[in-house]
Amino acid sequence: MSTAPAPAPALEALGLAKHYPIRQGWHRPPRTVRALDDVSFVLPPGRTLAVVGESGCGKTTLARQLTLIERPSAGTLRIGGASPGDDEASLRRLRRRIQMVFQNPFASLNPRKTVSAILEEPLTIAGELDAAARGERVLELLGRVGLSAEQARRYPHMFSGGQRQRIAIARAMALEPAVIVADEPVSALDVSIQAQVLNLFMDLQERHGTAYVFVSHDLAVVEHMAHEVLVMYLGRTVELAPAAALFAAPAHPYTRALLATRPRLDARVRRTVVPIRGEPPSPLDPPAGCAFHPRCPEAVPRCRDERPALRALGDRRVACHLA
Repeated sequence: MSTAPAPAPALEALGLAKHYPIRQGWHRPPRTVRALDDVSFVLPPGRTLAVVGESGCGKTTLARQLTLIERPSAGTLRIGGASPGDDEASLRRLRRRIQMVFQNPFASLNPRKTVSAILEEPLTIAGELDAAARGERVLELLGRVGLSAEQARRYPHMFSGGQRQRIAIARAMALEPAVIVADEPVSALDVSIQAQVLNLFMDLQERHGTAYVFVSHDLAVVEHMAHEVLVMYLGRTVELAPAAALFAAPAHPYTRALLATRPRLDARVRRTVVPIRGEPPSPLDPPAGCAFHPRCPEAVPRCRDERPALRALGDRRVACHLA
């Protein structure tokens, strides 16, 4: 008896890289910032991958590659098993399958348009529904995110921050994407509202099977939301692991340092926290060997000379000589 083939991953990245040339002025050769370097992962349908790391580690650059805002310098991206081609028609077909929710709901919505017009815009661009069907679709989307039909006629300034982010989520869901990339989607909201928006994300995922790439610096949010966690440092992956395993026993020193910064109620635990020393190095002049070694309390001479490869370690992948 034959079995049905496994569904294609919702999103797959293979060796993604993004390099930016930097001009230094007259008579000086340009330099290159390796903002993203050899990042790979597989995201199944209906699952959440969290991307974490300090500011400047490449999280937002990765989000821009995944949503096809920019083209990668190297590597392969597949959305539902399909790779974007070089022609605009191919990009348009795939862009509707991966949408984005931005960090700041006060800036991501057009203040001159009503909520109805904002939600109708992606449907108009897709060109598959007539005006009456688009209107019905707008009301259905509002209902999904807990807003009423009467609110469709209002403007963004008439809503609270949490309501605006609900509208942004409804806009991202308009074309039934396979993947939503959420870039710090609750960091601009009050703590009391964050839980409501996170629960909305989880409810929509359960109902529609949408996969999420969740970019966040808030590890409490990541622990609550993610099935798998990708930890980045200076544009590279240092650890990729199931969320439960990573929070229970982080394998990379940088991951351990990040988790140690979480607020703790136990004073004995707080006293044992060793903060990360120094600042992240400049991406224009990264250190040789492991990029984290100048700040790592466990570094050995090999770390200064040889960059560790991302290797399998049980159910995770870790880029550390000592793991």
